[in-house]
Amino acid sequence: MLNPSRTQDFLLHLKTQTAHIHKKLEYLPVSAMILSPSMEIKHYTRYLSLMYDVHKNLEATVFPLLSELIDTIKVRAKTPLIKEDLLFLHYNHQISKSVFKTHPLTIPFALGMLYVVEGSTLGGRFILKNIETVPGLDQGKGVSYFTGYGSSTGSMWKSFLNTLAQYEADNNCEPEIIEGALYAFECIYNHFLSANIDED
Repeated sequence: MLNPSRTQDFLLHLKTQTAHIHKKLEYLPVSAMILSPSMEIKHYTRYLSLMYDVHKNLEATVFPLLSELIDTIKVRAKTPLIKEDLLFLHYNHQISKSVFKTHPLTIPFALGMLYVVEGSTLGGRFILKNIETVPGLDQGKGVSYFTGYGSSTGSMWKSFLNTLAQYEADNNCEPEIIEGALYAFECIYNHFLSANIDED
């Protein structure tokens, strides 16, 4: 059984240790634009195409490793949602880029990586409010990815955090989970950064 105090300490430490790279990612133009009142469809499709690469790569590498630990892992796949949105927007996604380079994955490291993308799903519900103000995205179409798990988004996040905290408590592996989260943030940051450079 989880110790509430230990769980709280672990999750707080995980959040604070990754806060700097999280902020750095949010400040990149491609990230900031998604929350801007001046966001256009072209900015939105660019962001979705970048996140498609992230999720496709993660689902191919991390999901198989965590399939026995997280029974909702298949439900957490986001590539079908992004495909649906891009199809609606008539956006032809080019060949996907590899976001996460070769790295020896362990379960705690993989959990740290998943923590990053599951957290972005939670944050996506906030971003959705801005996206739905854009003409063409204001009728509930083309926003599947940011809709996340709908009304179940909060409970899906809590369920993941409980699994994460339980695994850490059972295996005493906080440093490796944090390492995985930092690695995921850094890889996504570099992926987004290269996109900004490419556009310039």
